[in-house]
Amino acid sequence: MNNLWWQTTGTGNVDLVLLHGWGLNAEVWHCIQEELASQFTLHLVDLPGFGRSHGFGAMPLNEMARHVLERAPQKAIWLGWSLGGLVASQIALTHPARVQALVTVASSPCFAARDEWPGIKPEVLAGFQQQLSEDFKRTVERFLALQTLGTETARQDARMLKNAVLALPMPEVEVLNGGLEILKTVDLREPLAALSVPHLRIYGYLDGLVPRKVVPMLDALWPNSESKVIAKAAHAPFVSHPEAFCDALTALSQRLN
Repeated sequence: MNNLWWQTTGTGNVDLVLLHGWGLNAEVWHCIQEELASQFTLHLVDLPGFGRSHGFGAMPLNEMARHVLERAPQKAIWLGWSLGGLVASQIALTHPARVQALVTVASSPCFAARDEWPGIKPEVLAGFQQQLSEDFKRTVERFLALQTLGTETARQDARMLKNAVLALPMPEVEVLNGGLEILKTVDLREPLAALSVPHLRIYGYLDGLVPRKVVPMLDALWPNSESKVIAKAAHAPFVSHPEAFCDALTALSQRLN
Protein backbone atom coordinates (compact mmCIF):
# COMPACT_ATOMS: atom_id res chain seq x y z
CA MET A 1 0.00 0.00 0.00
CA ASN A 2 1.23 3.51 -0.83
CA ASN A 3 1.89 5.41 2.36
CA LEU A 4 3.30 8.94 2.16
CA TRP A 5 4.94 9.97 5.45
CA TRP A 6 3.91 13.46 6.52
CA GLN A 7 4.43 15.27 9.81
CA THR A 8 3.07 18.70 10.79
CA THR A 9 4.73 20.66 13.57
CA GLY A 10 5.40 24.26 14.64
CA THR A 11 3.41 27.24 15.88
CA GLY A 12 3.72 29.84 13.09
CA ASN A 13 0.71 30.99 11.07
CA VAL A 14 2.41 30.44 7.68
CA ASP A 15 2.52 26.90 6.26
CA LEU A 16 5.95 25.80 5.01
CA VAL A 17 6.34 22.48 3.16
CA LEU A 18 9.91 21.10 3.16
CA LEU A 19 10.96 18.66 0.40
CA HIS A 20 14.32 16.89 0.73
CA GLY A 21 16.83 15.83 -1.92
CA TRP A 22 17.85 12.58 -3.62
CA GLY A 23 18.65 9.59 -1.40
CA LEU A 24 17.57 11.41 1.75
CA ASN A 25 14.46 11.98 3.89
CA ALA A 26 12.88 14.61 6.14
CA GLU A 27 15.40 13.96 8.95
CA VAL A 28 17.75 16.20 7.00
CA TRP A 29 15.83 19.28 8.26
CA HIS A 30 16.52 18.43 11.91
CA CYS A 31 19.26 21.09 12.20
CA ILE A 32 16.86 23.96 11.39
CA GLN A 33 13.54 22.48 12.51
CA GLU A 34 13.46 24.09 15.95
CA GLU A 35 14.36 27.53 14.60
CA LEU A 36 11.72 27.40 11.84
CA ALA A 37 8.99 25.83 14.00
CA SER A 38 8.67 29.06 16.01
CA GLN A 39 7.88 31.01 12.84
CA PHE A 40 6.08 28.53 10.58
CA THR A 41 3.76 25.56 10.65
CA LEU A 42 6.16 23.02 9.16
CA HIS A 43 5.13 20.15 6.93
CA LEU A 44 7.88 17.54 6.86
CA VAL A 45 7.57 15.03 4.02
CA ASP A 46 9.43 11.92 2.92
CA LEU A 47 9.15 11.94 -0.89
CA PRO A 48 7.47 8.84 -2.41
CA GLY A 49 9.74 5.81 -2.00
CA PHE A 50 12.21 7.61 0.30
CA GLY A 51 12.51 7.34 4.09
CA ARG A 52 9.21 6.32 5.67
CA SER A 53 7.12 6.77 2.48
CA HIS A 54 6.75 3.10 1.61
CA GLY A 55 5.07 1.27 -1.23
CA PHE A 56 6.07 3.57 -4.08
CA GLY A 57 8.22 2.53 -7.02
CA ALA A 58 10.17 4.77 -9.37
CA MET A 59 8.00 7.49 -10.89
CA PRO A 60 8.29 10.57 -13.12
CA LEU A 61 8.40 14.06 -11.65
CA ASN A 62 4.71 14.89 -12.25
CA GLU A 63 3.61 11.71 -10.41
CA MET A 64 5.86 12.48 -7.46
CA ALA A 65 4.43 16.01 -7.30
CA ARG A 66 0.86 14.71 -7.48
CA HIS A 67 1.32 12.34 -4.52
CA VAL A 68 2.85 15.12 -2.39
CA LEU A 69 0.17 17.66 -3.32
CA GLU A 70 -2.62 15.28 -2.20
CA ARG A 71 -1.50 15.65 1.44
CA ALA A 72 -0.57 19.33 1.36
CA PRO A 73 -2.30 22.33 2.97
CA GLN A 74 -4.44 24.49 0.70
CA LYS A 75 -1.79 27.24 0.53
CA ALA A 76 1.84 27.13 1.62
CA ILE A 77 5.36 28.28 0.95
CA TRP A 78 6.94 25.32 -0.86
CA LEU A 79 10.64 24.79 -0.21
CA GLY A 80 12.53 22.14 -2.14
CA TRP A 81 16.20 21.23 -1.80
CA SER A 82 18.03 19.75 -4.80
CA LEU A 83 15.70 17.07 -6.30
CA GLY A 84 12.99 18.42 -3.97
CA GLY A 85 13.35 21.77 -5.75
CA LEU A 86 12.15 20.15 -8.97
CA VAL A 87 9.15 18.64 -7.16
CA ALA A 88 8.25 22.00 -5.58
CA SER A 89 8.73 23.76 -8.94
CA GLN A 90 6.45 21.27 -10.68
CA ILE A 91 3.73 21.94 -8.08
CA ALA A 92 4.16 25.72 -8.52
CA LEU A 93 3.77 25.31 -12.30
CA THR A 94 0.69 23.08 -12.20
CA HIS A 95 -1.07 24.44 -9.07
CA PRO A 96 0.08 28.07 -8.55
CA ALA A 97 -3.02 28.83 -6.43
CA ARG A 98 -1.70 26.38 -3.81
CA VAL A 99 1.71 28.09 -3.67
CA GLN A 100 2.26 31.26 -1.62
CA ALA A 101 5.91 31.29 -2.67
CA LEU A 102 8.42 28.86 -4.16
CA VAL A 103 11.84 28.48 -2.53
CA THR A 104 14.42 26.33 -4.32
CA VAL A 105 17.61 25.46 -2.46
CA ALA A 106 20.80 24.30 -4.21
CA SER A 107 18.52 23.26 -7.03
CA SER A 108 18.58 23.69 -10.79
CA PRO A 109 15.71 23.61 -13.28
CA CYS A 110 18.06 21.48 -15.38
CA PHE A 111 20.63 19.51 -13.37
CA ALA A 112 22.35 17.92 -16.37
CA ALA A 113 24.94 19.88 -18.35
CA ARG A 114 23.82 20.47 -21.94
CA ASP A 115 25.09 22.75 -24.73
CA GLU A 116 26.07 26.02 -23.01
CA TRP A 117 24.28 25.12 -19.80
CA PRO A 118 26.48 24.29 -16.76
CA GLY A 119 25.51 21.29 -14.66
CA ILE A 120 26.37 17.69 -13.83
CA LYS A 121 27.82 15.78 -16.77
CA PRO A 122 25.21 13.21 -17.90
CA GLU A 123 27.88 10.47 -17.78
CA VAL A 124 28.44 11.23 -14.07
CA LEU A 125 24.72 10.66 -13.37
CA ALA A 126 24.80 7.53 -15.56
CA GLY A 127 27.84 6.36 -13.58
CA PHE A 128 25.93 6.75 -10.30
CA GLN A 129 23.06 4.72 -11.81
CA GLN A 130 25.52 1.98 -12.80
CA GLN A 131 27.15 1.96 -9.35
CA LEU A 132 23.78 1.78 -7.58
CA SER A 133 23.25 -1.74 -8.87
CA GLU A 134 26.68 -2.78 -7.57
CA ASP A 135 26.92 -1.14 -4.12
CA PHE A 136 24.13 1.29 -3.54
CA LYS A 137 24.95 2.18 0.08
CA ARG A 138 28.47 3.25 -0.89
CA THR A 139 27.13 5.13 -3.94
CA VAL A 140 24.73 7.16 -1.78
CA GLU A 141 27.57 7.91 0.67
CA ARG A 142 29.78 9.15 -2.21
CA PHE A 143 26.96 11.39 -3.44
CA LEU A 144 26.57 12.85 0.07
CA ALA A 145 30.31 13.52 0.35
CA LEU A 146 30.12 15.48 -2.93
CA GLN A 147 27.46 17.72 -1.41
CA THR A 148 29.67 19.18 1.32
CA LEU A 149 33.02 19.39 -0.53
CA GLY A 150 34.94 22.59 0.08
CA THR A 151 33.06 23.88 3.14
CA GLU A 152 34.92 24.61 6.37
CA THR A 153 32.69 22.08 8.16
CA ALA A 154 32.65 19.51 5.31
CA ARG A 155 33.34 16.44 7.43
CA GLN A 156 30.79 17.23 10.09
CA ASP A 157 28.18 18.30 7.47
CA ALA A 158 28.65 15.05 5.53
CA ARG A 159 28.25 13.10 8.79
CA MET A 160 24.99 14.89 9.51
CA LEU A 161 23.62 14.03 6.05
CA LYS A 162 24.81 10.44 6.42
CA ASN A 163 23.12 10.16 9.82
CA ALA A 164 19.84 11.35 8.26
CA VAL A 165 20.13 8.60 5.62
CA LEU A 166 21.11 5.88 8.09
CA ALA A 167 18.37 6.82 10.59
CA LEU A 168 15.82 5.15 8.27
CA PRO A 169 15.73 2.18 5.90
CA MET A 170 17.46 2.86 2.56
CA PRO A 171 15.21 3.49 -0.45
CA GLU A 172 14.86 0.73 -3.06
CA VAL A 173 17.43 0.83 -5.86
CA GLU A 174 14.66 1.42 -8.43
CA VAL A 175 13.48 4.52 -6.49
CA LEU A 176 17.04 5.90 -6.32
CA ASN A 177 17.47 5.18 -10.04
CA GLY A 178 14.17 6.91 -10.80
CA GLY A 179 15.34 9.99 -8.89
CA LEU A 180 18.59 10.08 -10.86
CA GLU A 181 16.57 9.74 -14.08
CA ILE A 182 14.62 12.89 -13.11
CA LEU A 183 17.89 14.75 -12.43
CA LYS A 184 19.27 13.53 -15.77
CA THR A 185 16.29 14.38 -18.00
CA VAL A 186 14.06 17.13 -16.56
CA ASP A 187 14.42 20.69 -17.88
CA LEU A 188 12.09 23.34 -16.40
CA ARG A 189 14.04 26.43 -17.51
CA GLU A 190 11.44 27.68 -19.99
CA PRO A 191 8.24 26.79 -18.05
CA LEU A 192 9.53 28.52 -14.89
CA ALA A 193 10.22 31.73 -16.83
CA ALA A 194 6.45 32.31 -16.83
CA LEU A 195 5.97 31.52 -13.12
CA SER A 196 3.63 34.00 -11.46
CA VAL A 197 4.26 33.19 -7.77
CA PRO A 198 7.14 34.73 -5.74
CA HIS A 199 10.28 32.64 -6.27
CA LEU A 200 13.40 32.73 -4.07
CA ARG A 201 16.46 30.72 -5.12
CA ILE A 202 19.12 29.97 -2.51
CA TYR A 203 22.54 28.68 -3.59
CA GLY A 204 25.86 27.69 -2.05
CA TYR A 205 28.85 29.48 -3.60
CA LEU A 206 30.96 26.29 -3.45
CA ASP A 207 28.26 23.91 -4.72
CA GLY A 208 29.79 21.27 -7.00
CA LEU A 209 26.43 19.90 -8.19
CA VAL A 210 24.63 23.17 -9.04
CA PRO A 211 27.44 25.45 -10.27
CA ARG A 212 27.16 29.13 -9.33
CA LYS A 213 27.43 30.00 -13.05
CA VAL A 214 23.72 29.16 -13.35
CA VAL A 215 22.77 32.02 -10.98
CA PRO A 216 23.26 35.00 -13.36
CA MET A 217 21.90 32.92 -16.25
CA LEU A 218 18.65 32.30 -14.34
CA ASP A 219 18.55 35.91 -13.06
CA ALA A 220 18.37 36.92 -16.73
CA LEU A 221 15.94 34.17 -17.73
CA TRP A 222 13.65 34.63 -14.72
CA PRO A 223 13.63 38.39 -13.89
CA ASN A 224 10.69 37.91 -11.50
CA SER A 225 12.66 35.56 -9.25
CA GLU A 226 15.23 36.51 -6.61
CA SER A 227 18.54 34.78 -5.96
CA LYS A 228 20.67 34.56 -2.81
CA VAL A 229 24.12 32.96 -2.79
CA ILE A 230 25.52 31.90 0.60
CA ALA A 231 29.30 32.32 0.62
CA LYS A 232 31.34 29.35 1.87
CA ALA A 233 28.29 27.03 1.57
CA ALA A 234 28.12 24.04 -0.80
CA HIS A 235 25.14 21.87 -1.77
CA ALA A 236 23.54 21.82 1.71
CA PRO A 237 23.55 25.49 2.85
CA PHE A 238 20.96 24.87 5.58
CA VAL A 239 23.38 22.38 7.21
CA SER A 240 26.56 24.46 7.01
CA HIS A 241 24.97 27.93 7.44
CA PRO A 242 21.66 27.43 9.27
CA GLU A 243 21.46 31.02 10.56
CA ALA A 244 21.86 32.71 7.15
CA PHE A 245 19.46 30.17 5.67
CA CYS A 246 16.71 30.74 8.26
CA ASP A 247 17.19 34.52 8.03
CA ALA A 248 16.45 34.36 4.28
CA LEU A 249 13.22 32.47 4.92
CA THR A 250 12.14 34.86 7.69
CA ALA A 251 12.77 37.84 5.40
CA LEU A 252 10.72 36.20 2.62
CA SER A 253 7.83 35.47 4.99
CA GLN A 254 7.81 39.07 6.23
CA ARG A 255 7.70 40.39 2.66
CA LEU A 256 4.78 38.11 1.81
CA ASN A 257 2.72 39.27 4.81
